[in-house]
Amino acid sequence: YVELGWGGYWGWDPVENASLLPWLVGTAYLHSVKIQQRRGMLKVWNMALIILTFSLTIFGTFLTRSGVIQSVHAFGDSTLGAMFLGFLAIVVVSSVGLLVSRLTQLKSESELDSLVSRESSFLFNNLILVAAAFAVFWGTVFPLISEAVRGVTVSVGAPFYNVVAGPIFGLLILLMGICALIGWRRASTENLIRNFLYPAAASLAIVVLLYAMGMREIYALVGFTTCGFVAGTIGLEWVRGVRARSRKNKENYLKAFFALVWNNKPRYGGYVVHVGIVLIALGVIGSMMFKEENQATLGPGESMSIRDYTLTLDGVTEYSTQSKVVTSASFSIARDGSPVGKLVSEKYVHKTHESPVTEVGIWTTPKEDLYVILAGWGDDGTATIKAVVNPLVVWIWIGGVVVLFGTLIAVWPDAREQRRA
Repeated sequence: YVELGWGGYWGWDPVENASLLPWLVGTAYLHSVKIQQRRGMLKVWNMALIILTFSLTIFGTFLTRSGVIQSVHAFGDSTLGAMFLGFLAIVVVSSVGLLVSRLTQLKSESELDSLVSRESSFLFNNLILVAAAFAVFWGTVFPLISEAVRGVTVSVGAPFYNVVAGPIFGLLILLMGICALIGWRRASTENLIRNFLYPAAASLAIVVLLYAMGMREIYALVGFTTCGFVAGTIGLEWVRGVRARSRKNKENYLKAFFALVWNNKPRYGGYVVHVGIVLIALGVIGSMMFKEENQATLGPGESMSIRDYTLTLDGVTEYSTQSKVVTSASFSIARDGSPVGKLVSEKYVHKTHESPVTEVGIWTTPKEDLYVILAGWGDDGTATIKAVVNPLVVWIWIGGVVVLFGTLIAVWPDAREQRRA
């Protein structure tokens, strides 16, 4: 990822893009199905999302196994591509046919009462997720279409996804906060003011604080403020829920907190997932907007600086194992003049393959990651390295763990549901 030399998170591999598509559409279904459960609406739309989710899963498998694209994650030329394409056609045609034949059984039981309601915010959420899926889908298949029609291979890289998908996902994160505070059916003006006053005030405070600290990048300010707003809305929902349960059942706040989650697992598990998405967004914003790079050729004992770090080359060694030949460069790390540790960056070549493999040296802190890449070396013990400081990257991984934890809460079996079944 680092050696590719670009700061985006989208568009560098078509197979990975294709694997994202069913997640986006499936996530849209998980939101809109709540409207069907509560109001009996969007039945046809939900069935269409399920059909699309499975079809996109098969489409991603087709790209991986057909050999039509070049990717480190794809197989070579294979006869399986035609089989998967035929199966995809059967799935789409039969599923759409079944859906059309049952339209009369899937009529909505209610109608949308107001554009300012939780139902409409969920619907906007769906439209944005589907738009994001279409943007990623178009970026994935456009090179194939261009090559088939014009005979010209076109590369769709990070700039397209950063320009198109970035704002879409930013709006999606904003809606995560809005959905949590809008009531069902129709929200009153008094309700909106009461619910949004404190999160909006917290967002304004974040803007002022970041600006006072010297941050001037407009996209970073907007992104961090949006994340703060969403975190504030989720926190407000938790506080209100715990207080209400504590008063009703005469419980202390800690017991009320766990009881609230356990008795409303899908809802509060979803909130935990949203917290994880906010953490991931913080990591993406920080690493995209504030990444810093430097490159130098060092001899043993020589140093280079990048941001607050000083890297000193301790030495370059070469050794062989049964399977590979390894070149290893070791470094001492100092931050603000104080030693903090050591790291190693390597390149190795498997004896059965000629392509070299890079092992990036990584120094991780809650604030930022320091990557050191061994780009080359000389017989005199020198090493050419590329150093990268990526702020907040660790929070992408932490956010992923939080998303997984929230998902487990949301799907955990419920005794009441089992009794009803």
